[in-house]
Amino acid sequence: MEVFLMAMTQLLLEIDGLVAIAAAIPMLAGIGAGIGMGIAVGKSVEGIARQPEAQSKISSTLMIGLAFIETTVIYGLFISILLLFVM
Repeated sequence: MEVFLMAMTQLLLEIDGLVAIAAAIPMLAGIGAGIGMGIAVGKSVEGIARQPEAQSKISSTLMIGLAFIETTVIYGLFISILLLFVM
């Protein structure tokens, strides 16, 4: 009986570790999103510097794009939280 309990405890510890790794993987989306946001803002500033009269059009397109990028990060966070607390 003791051997069975020790084996089950070891299995549960391994599963907890795997769940933690699985929860960390979707958060890698945050790294990509941060890089993408930085590139997008840099390119929009570049575009505004070249054509100041197109500032409102560039800014509105930038805000929509940043919202889509941020949504991806929020989905990744949501999946990570689900994996941590449901599994």
